[in-house]
Amino acid sequence: MDETGHNRSPNASEGGKPGREEAEYRKLPAVDKLLSLPEIAALAASHGGGPVTEAARAELDAARTAIRKGQPAPAEGEWQERITDSVLAASASSLRPVINATGVLIHTNLGRTPLSSAAQEAVVRLAQGYSTLEYDLEAGQRGSRHAHPARLLCELTGAEDALVVNNNAAAVFLALTALCVGREVIVSRGELVEIGGGFRIPDVLRQSGATLVEVGTTNRTHPHDFAAAMGPRTAALMRIHASNFKQVGFVKKPELTELVEIARWQSSAGARGSVETADAADERGADAGGQRGVPGDGPLVIDDLGSGTLLDTTQFGLAPEPMVQSSVRAGADVITFSGDKLLGGPQAGLIVGKAEAIAGLRSHPLARALRVDKMTLAALDATLGAYRRGRAVDELPVWRMIAQTSEAVEQRARQVRRRLAAANIEGELVPGQSTVGGGSLPGETLATVLLALDMPRPDSAAAALREGNPPVICRIQNDRLLFDLRTVLPEQEQALFEVLCSRLPVSDGGSSGDGL
Repeated sequence: MDETGHNRSPNASEGGKPGREEAEYRKLPAVDKLLSLPEIAALAASHGGGPVTEAARAELDAARTAIRKGQPAPAEGEWQERITDSVLAASASSLRPVINATGVLIHTNLGRTPLSSAAQEAVVRLAQGYSTLEYDLEAGQRGSRHAHPARLLCELTGAEDALVVNNNAAAVFLALTALCVGREVIVSRGELVEIGGGFRIPDVLRQSGATLVEVGTTNRTHPHDFAAAMGPRTAALMRIHASNFKQVGFVKKPELTELVEIARWQSSAGARGSVETADAADERGADAGGQRGVPGDGPLVIDDLGSGTLLDTTQFGLAPEPMVQSSVRAGADVITFSGDKLLGGPQAGLIVGKAEAIAGLRSHPLARALRVDKMTLAALDATLGAYRRGRAVDELPVWRMIAQTSEAVEQRARQVRRRLAAANIEGELVPGQSTVGGGSLPGETLATVLLALDMPRPDSAAAALREGNPPVICRIQNDRLLFDLRTVLPEQEQALFEVLCSRLPVSDGGSSGDGL
């Protein structure tokens, strides 16, 4: 502090002249001056005065910090761009569309499968106004939202009834809670799986109020293991599809039809009084909170398909994925599967099966907590409509990607490579593998052709692509960026080309050519 009581900059000269740092500080404009600029005033009109003022102050603070580090103050003409960029970045949603060039079709981190054009249009159409979500036009009174998807699901699967909740994990939890509380559920040890997010079947059973009974061994479980474990407290026999791993070698598990036969035998034996006494039945009901818990007199068969599918995957050269229709024909009481995996629709847990069992789920209080909204129902209805018309492979992106031949992928990749070469970005085509992903068809791959770009710093190049508009997500292998056009939607190819040209360095050598 000098003799006048003012703070002196540490860079001020002994002669009293301001030093470099103080001179730079004096170049900083006041907030009011920045807000009065015509461009900034227009920005405030479109994005709100509060966010723009906050951005102006933040940029001034950043400039002061830079000056303290020896950098100059921003030029007068830079403020508009700085504040505009700051406002736009702050107002941008963190949930953004991306280009998936990874070759993973059902990419959980990237939102699973894209919706069909019909599903997108259905969502927009229903979101624009009021709808018949819970209104019966014919009766002129309240209807049920559950009726909308049930009709098509029953028609496509052959089930007696259907219910939709918000995902397959919720579907499994609802089935166990509503139908098995206070009683035992028999599961093969080899099917006590954990899926993404730490969702473990033993934990779900415990939370539902049911008791887990493990039978068999990790790799081999026989029908008689289930039969031997059954008793008066058995609520259900449960089969769980190993969605995200595969057992090979010395393995065995009962067929679904065998589990159904065991359950039906128990049911008929119970009706003859040879399995439990009336007193035991009364005790069972009391243990279940006074609720009967399961339809009929015997145990249920619950089949958790995980992904599930309505189409035969073997026609595309893939291993068989459990088909919902097969489970219905086998006689399972409750069948659960996902809406946003191989079905190709929105996130949802689909439950089909016997009418009495589904009615028990629909009437449970938890069903309301897990119900889906009108946008999900609209997208699901449009998706199921594609199956009804026999157009699933043509209209649903996930099936179009699966059905696309490696030759077709190669042709698309070759066109992109040629365009990049004209922009001095060289690459080559190499053979590769696409994966279905999303806990569907574990270990199965689809032959594909990859566009490979050599980069001196591939991690930095991939990060630059993630900053593109839209962001591009690719794979890195052997210091190369790999792009699988199978998962790039045709309408995204131009955007992919533009992002690659704007975010990647040009090549300094000749063309690498085609590596095929």
